[in-house]
Amino acid sequence: MKNKPTLKRDTLKTLSKNLALLALAPLSLNALAQSDPWPSRPIKLIVPFAPGGNTDSIARITAEKLSKLIDQPFIVENRAGANGVIAANYVAKAPSDGYTFFMAAMPIMAILPVITKTGFDPIKDFSPVSIVGTNPFVLAIGKHVPANNLKEFAQYVKNNPGKLNYASGGSGSVSHLSAVLFVNRAGLDMTHVSYKGGAPAVADLLGGQVEMYFGNISELTSHAAAGNVKIIGVSSETRSALIPNVPTIAESGYPGFKTITWNGIVAPAGTPASIINKLSTAIQEIVATPDMQTRLQQIGVDHLGNTPTQFRQILANDIKTWADAAKSSNLKVE
Repeated sequence: MKNKPTLKRDTLKTLSKNLALLALAPLSLNALAQSDPWPSRPIKLIVPFAPGGNTDSIARITAEKLSKLIDQPFIVENRAGANGVIAANYVAKAPSDGYTFFMAAMPIMAILPVITKTGFDPIKDFSPVSIVGTNPFVLAIGKHVPANNLKEFAQYVKNNPGKLNYASGGSGSVSHLSAVLFVNRAGLDMTHVSYKGGAPAVADLLGGQVEMYFGNISELTSHAAAGNVKIIGVSSETRSALIPNVPTIAESGYPGFKTITWNGIVAPAGTPASIINKLSTAIQEIVATPDMQTRLQQIGVDHLGNTPTQFRQILANDIKTWADAAKSSNLKVE
């Protein structure tokens, strides 16, 4: 009787291992095939303010355009409260999977963290994607003020030290700090009156309770056209295409003066660079279209669309600029 061939124990182990790998291979390939590239489902765009303001409008215009370009819905979700801190903290703690983004506003990222405890770090907790648009502020004075340009207004204030007021849309807002920078630069003695938003500030400017207000172009142009306020300066480096006859503050005797705000999309820190770069490229593409630019201009916003690296540098510069402004005004959140 012939002996049956036998396999060594090591050979049997190797054979079993290879058979197991072969059995798993189709499953692994199937899993890879089912791993969809980003995005494969709807994306949330968190807005830190209530519907209706500039930030919300920019978010909705952007979401509409991105939904068509990327072929997945961008769903705008408003999470208002605590000057935008609630929304920022929500996004900072969200999964870094590319399905939650933040429509950041410059004051939330560059001003609030230097004047109050926010619970988030604007540099460490977020990955910049792209700034959608920027907008300057305009210096408006009431029609009751006997001045028609910035030089005349500054002289009028100097002739009435401590007697005149300037409004802001809230303590620590860009509206407030723009005024602080101007008042300090011009050597003026004025009293700050803080309001809960731009609408009541404009109302009191119209009513003569305050003499000056730094506001959005969209807030004030209709009132200026009706002769109820006088816009005498723009806070950007160059004149606005919407009001080209109004000089910049810099060219009106205060060279180098510049304050602008921006709205840009950021992601939770740790979001893959491939997703960040894909979305940044998409934003740059949509803001280059005439339709997008027209819609932004209608709300007083200039399109930008920059790279993540450029966005990060702007944020770092703004944090320093506004920290200095807050310090010079001994600013605290009211």
